[in-house]
Amino acid sequence: MFDKKTIRDIDLQGKRVLVRVDFNVPIKNGLVGDDTRIRAALPTLEYLIGHQAILILCSHLGRPDGSPDVKYSLKPVAEHLSQLLSKPVGFADDCIGAITTSKVAALKPGDILVLENTRFHAGETKNDADMARQLAALADIFVNDAFGSAHRAHASTEGVAHFLPAVAGFLMEKEIQYLGDVISAPEKPFVAILGGAKVSDKIGVIRNLSAKADVILIGGGMANTFFKAEGYPVGESLVEDEALDQAREFLKIGKTQIRLPVDVKIADKFAEDAAWKLMPTGPIPNGWMILDIGPETVIAYAKVIKKAKTVIWNGPMGVFEFPEFAKGTFGVAQAIANSQATSIIGGGDSVAAIQQSGLAGKISHISTGGGASLEMLEGLSLPGVTILLDK
Repeated sequence: MFDKKTIRDIDLQGKRVLVRVDFNVPIKNGLVGDDTRIRAALPTLEYLIGHQAILILCSHLGRPDGSPDVKYSLKPVAEHLSQLLSKPVGFADDCIGAITTSKVAALKPGDILVLENTRFHAGETKNDADMARQLAALADIFVNDAFGSAHRAHASTEGVAHFLPAVAGFLMEKEIQYLGDVISAPEKPFVAILGGAKVSDKIGVIRNLSAKADVILIGGGMANTFFKAEGYPVGESLVEDEALDQAREFLKIGKTQIRLPVDVKIADKFAEDAAWKLMPTGPIPNGWMILDIGPETVIAYAKVIKKAKTVIWNGPMGVFEFPEFAKGTFGVAQAIANSQATSIIGGGDSVAAIQQSGLAGKISHISTGGGASLEMLEGLSLPGVTILLDK
């Protein structure tokens, strides 16, 4: 149950609305490289425009270290948004200060102004109250629609909500409903698929999900740490020695739940053109490294996925940047796309993999927030959500 107020619950007519969006998108040669996150905000923006609000949008982009840096400017994003909305979108060269205030004062209902990168000020990441107060002074209402930044207590995500009535946008609502509701009351069987490089990043997730999931399928580099914890030599494979005790503990508690790959694809070097071979799970020869799960594992995992009513996937099954070692990830993606389950994919790499596989349209929900979705899977509350007004 999403228990926070949303833009449906307030009067917007003629109000100045500061909208925190997640426009942290790749920019190449002054153009937006992937506009998934911008498009995700459109339902909220179109609703606000339709209700005659005055829109002031703020976001961070990249990590500019608290001072202006032209390569992290949001100007190309404002231009791209103008094309998507088919209407003019203004741009302010700063997110606070006199020039910004005067630009905001000139706006009329239905107008949109994009503010410059909030991280051009050191106060953003420090959640500086003075910066938050200056941002809040621009508007009558604060709308947080930036799920991807909701796990950070920054001036533009959490701080500003201390000075304005704060509600959620539609993207925020959808993300929390999918991730929150699924985690609190998943339809069973509930299958979690966890990949990516590190066990340490997902210790909290495994702990939280092991209390709820019927099966946890492990792949990616983190599987190597589990293999080593079981006592297999893993050759030159990526391993987190500091997480071995944790992996042993999970294997002990989750013996019935945690499934590891039954075969792997090993390579003689970490490169696209590496020589490779398939082998059943077991001791890896010296000089070789595991770069993907094998086809037998894909078949075994697909059988589990087929029976599921709920599937959550976070992290690729192998080094999917190299075509030869992307087959495990794409095989699992296909199994999820074929299933009848409610499917949720979170985390940058898994999202990239599902987009590349061309199967995104067959997934129930693709989360826009990597770190935020991981923290929700851990069962943590997100500061940018907690601060919003309750219904």
